[in-house]
Amino acid sequence: MDIKVDALMLRAVDYGENDKILTLLTADCGKLTAGIKGVKKAGAKLRFAAQPFCLAEYMLSGRGGRYTVTGASESESFYDLRCDINKFYAASALCEAASALTPEGENSPRMFVYCAEGLRDMCVGDEGFALIKFLVRALSLSGYGFSAGTCSECGAELCNEQKLRFDMPSGTFTCWDCGTGSGVSGSTYAVLRAAEGRPCGDVTEDGKKRALRLLREYFTLKTDGRCLSLSEYLRLL
Repeated sequence: MDIKVDALMLRAVDYGENDKILTLLTADCGKLTAGIKGVKKAGAKLRFAAQPFCLAEYMLSGRGGRYTVTGASESESFYDLRCDINKFYAASALCEAASALTPEGENSPRMFVYCAEGLRDMCVGDEGFALIKFLVRALSLSGYGFSAGTCSECGAELCNEQKLRFDMPSGTFTCWDCGTGSGVSGSTYAVLRAAEGRPCGDVTEDGKKRALRLLREYFTLKTDGRCLSLSEYLRLL
């Protein structure tokens, strides 16, 4: 069976001398695995389709539950993300997280949209905040959401000028005296509120780093996976 899908290339693994195995996030069919032949050869016609962050219409031939890429028409290359090492690792972290949070073959059009929007934001602006916004949205979509809102214990309004706690298992913020979770800085809380589109204080560089560290720990707890690209991005920062 031959199909056409709009897809984002999340991951490519070498296979044999000249081939690769691609992990594709599609708008209509969720996450798919597909082989692509000859793309390691110089001048290969479909070489672009196996490049990081390629967004394209892929033509796939399926047999026995396995797919092979037979053609592709590129929509966006996100080339700028491959020219800046910080943007590259931020974009790689986005793709790694999207892959971990999307079951094979499950329809996930919103995850596809979140990925495309996140990569576009990274190209033209602050890749760190774009990654935070994506992670907040993707985790929520996958059932691991949290809210940077009121105290989950007493219901009081929280602000970035007070001492706060974050409970990892429940994904909730509390006043310092109400909860038993790990302490979080006001700058972390402000960044996460901004990522949710809520009123917040100043979004600082330190706050973004702290928010990414918290999200990495939360992601690892909820998925039992490690986002290696996010760790490398934090190291570069």
